[in-house]
Amino acid sequence: MGSTHPDGRAGIDAALVKRLIAAQFPQWSDLPVTPVEVDGWDNRTYRLGDDMTVRLPTAAGYVPAVAKENEWLPRLAPSLPVAVPPVLAMGAPGEGYPFPWSVRGWLPGEPADPERIDDMSEFALSVAEFVLALQRCDAAGGPPGGEHSWHRGASPAYYDDETRRCLVELEGRVDTAAAAAVWDAALAAEWRGEPVWFHGDIASGNLLVVDGKLAAVIDFGTSGVGDPACDLVIAWTMFSGDSRRAFREAVGQDEGAWARARGWALWKAMLVLSGTRDPHQGAVNQRVIGEVLADHHQFA
Repeated sequence: MGSTHPDGRAGIDAALVKRLIAAQFPQWSDLPVTPVEVDGWDNRTYRLGDDMTVRLPTAAGYVPAVAKENEWLPRLAPSLPVAVPPVLAMGAPGEGYPFPWSVRGWLPGEPADPERIDDMSEFALSVAEFVLALQRCDAAGGPPGGEHSWHRGASPAYYDDETRRCLVELEGRVDTAAAAAVWDAALAAEWRGEPVWFHGDIASGNLLVVDGKLAAVIDFGTSGVGDPACDLVIAWTMFSGDSRRAFREAVGQDEGAWARARGWALWKAMLVLSGTRDPHQGAVNQRVIGEVLADHHQFA
């Protein structure tokens, strides 16, 4: 991944967005540009007036998502049970900014923090409904999981070296023998199904709630067609107890998919845990690892 901006984010600000809009979409040049309250890392997002957003990749590795989302979101949207980002325009590099970018319709809602959700088990059913509806979408011609999706939709084996390194680094902090067994089981459960659509990053920040219920799913940058096991990770990162059971039963999937999902969850949680100095983030990922190991012990 590379960028003309050293930290991958510097140089993107409201003034740049104003210049890009004025140069390429002058019909919107009088609209105010303001940063969104909650932003991601892969892209910087700005409100454009009341009804639109401007989304700019922060580094070259996130650029393939722009054309992918612009092509596929309008095709997927009619078949999905909740809103997804409406694509309005695609911008070109300019004004010193080196990447393509996009203009989207604004979707109301707030990130799905637990305190905003009325009933977590009901919410889990809504997420499962979305996952299954996405899997039913026509996958013909869709982008196979690979580099553009950060290898979601493909085998978690792509991250084998990284995971083995984390196992060494986390010795004494997690049960690395049990974690290695989970990882080995994930690699052994090879996916042999027909490719289906997956989102690739179903997490609380990409799920919007209105009045306590799921209203929209955003950020399809890691989406594609392939193995949907990566979309099950939310079972441990957000759900627990009754809500996890509700999600597991509603979304179905065979035991191989769940084994690979545990591998995806374990890889990411160990990677973050090994690299963070934030006690809260460390505790969150310690919990995810513990729940994944317990799940493996119960179901494998």
